[in-house]
Amino acid sequence: MRDRTVGRFGPLFLVVCLAWPLASFGESPDPAPDLKTLINAPSSELASVVSRFSADNWALMRRYDSAPSKDARERRRSFLKSWQKALKAIDATDLGVEGRIDLVLLENRLAYELGRLDLDEAALQEIAPIIPFAREVVALQEARRRLEDVEPQAAAAALVKIRQTVNDVRKAIEGDNESEAGEESAISATKNDAHLAAAVVDDLVETLADWHGHFDGYDPLFSWWTKDPYKQADEALKSYARFLRQHFLGDHGHGENGRRDKPVVGLPVGREALMEDLRAAMIPYTPEELLAIGEREFEWCDREMRKAAKDLGFDNWKDALEHVKNLHVEPGQQVSLVRDLAHEAVDFLAERDLLTVPPLATEIWRMRMLSPERQKIAPFFLGGETVQVSFPTDTMTHEQKLMSMRGNNIHFSRATVHHELIPGHHLQGFMTERHMPHRRLFYTPFWIEGWALYWEMRLWDLGFPKTPEDRIGMLFWRMHRCARIVFSLKFHLGEMTPAEAIDYLVERVGHERDNATAEVRRSFEGNYPPLYQLAYMMGALQFRALHEELVVNGEMTEKAFHDGILTGGHMPVEMVRARLKGTLLEPGYAASWRFADPLP
Repeated sequence: MRDRTVGRFGPLFLVVCLAWPLASFGESPDPAPDLKTLINAPSSELASVVSRFSADNWALMRRYDSAPSKDARERRRSFLKSWQKALKAIDATDLGVEGRIDLVLLENRLAYELGRLDLDEAALQEIAPIIPFAREVVALQEARRRLEDVEPQAAAAALVKIRQTVNDVRKAIEGDNESEAGEESAISATKNDAHLAAAVVDDLVETLADWHGHFDGYDPLFSWWTKDPYKQADEALKSYARFLRQHFLGDHGHGENGRRDKPVVGLPVGREALMEDLRAAMIPYTPEELLAIGEREFEWCDREMRKAAKDLGFDNWKDALEHVKNLHVEPGQQVSLVRDLAHEAVDFLAERDLLTVPPLATEIWRMRMLSPERQKIAPFFLGGETVQVSFPTDTMTHEQKLMSMRGNNIHFSRATVHHELIPGHHLQGFMTERHMPHRRLFYTPFWIEGWALYWEMRLWDLGFPKTPEDRIGMLFWRMHRCARIVFSLKFHLGEMTPAEAIDYLVERVGHERDNATAEVRRSFEGNYPPLYQLAYMMGALQFRALHEELVVNGEMTEKAFHDGILTGGHMPVEMVRARLKGTLLEPGYAASWRFADPLP
């Protein structure tokens, strides 16, 4: 949520500023930047090309906003292919390092989006028998988008047909051969099909509401004809989405404790889609190889966890973990803890001159406590310019309070604050708004989450954990990122259920069960792409391998290396490597950097 303080009190703030002597504020601790440095900053010959594609692409997506629309997919396919053709006319010999990187990234993005259109088309064809009414809803919205005049009585008839088709297909699924239309049929579907279909129906509900709301009240005849048919069609669609989730997925609503009682469901995308996403992210590994890497990293964590436990006098690392979980602050004190931990991390970086931290970045970050409802799906910190903190409130049950306090204890938090703020996500966001902003189009979690986890690893190497409890706190999260590789890939390969993933986090990492459930729910029911959870560890390993290649081997200083990453903008880490090494990439470049070899 955007901080609205300035907007809410803007006029008063301006009056105070105008009335107050300017000198009373003192000299700014962060003067205006050296404009000559900005003028001479590295740039890309294709920056304006990327920005133009991004603007046009998003404009089309806003215009063709109905997911099941075949016309929308065809229009986007035509648009993407026209850009592919245009890129082929660019002479790469006229481009420097930055321009060639953008050329490769844009080629890669176009190929990925075209591939996704094909996968989406196949998925929609698979579920077409259980959403036969989709074309009717989409037709109404597309006519509206074309600014066609609406015929109220025909619109009412279309709504009646939608409602009737919804009820007919529901009866067919239930095995009732007597439909409203008098047809005899029976329809079956897999859990995955039902999950996707329910999500599409949710989208259709919003699409129909947008269409109806455009005319309702502004055209009295439209409202007269469609008031009741729309209400019935809307309820039929909503009821059908609930039916699909109940009938196929066992989701019977919120229960007494809200989302905590709901079964976790998700849509495994399969190996083909995983491989497509890996190619787009420039990760030249198979899912099976990534699982092996995850297990290898887990073995390192196990060894270090046993060492830390022994230093605390425990024979079993889970007993040591329980000890650390109970070292939390009192209710109401988490804000102070987070503040102090944030300052500690910044001071540690400054003392060692590890990277540039602009004073303004340390000045503007803010803090917000997560609501009890939000904590049901985000039981730990969330980050960026505003760090969002989980901790119990007085509305939680006794058990929920204990789980939240234990899951956000002092040493877990110490390993999280720098991940979310500086040098992690807040500093990333601050820098990418000011350097190569056109590359936001090439956003990838391997860069975003990989950078933040890389710093957890780098700080470990530099002695940031002071005590065995600190080490256990850092190791807990590192184990968690290993587990994310395993449970997310196995889920999408169809080898692990959400319930098994929850058990895995509890047993293998030591999560509180409520927190494990929230983590799995967030992974599979949120808006995260399939590779997001494994991107933490894989991105970190990429940055770690690049640090070994460039810093440890003496080609760059530590500070130049880190600053070079943050000033290059969003992009796959293999492209960061090409940029820092000054590689002139050829068009059509394919990922080949085996950053985690040798494999186990």
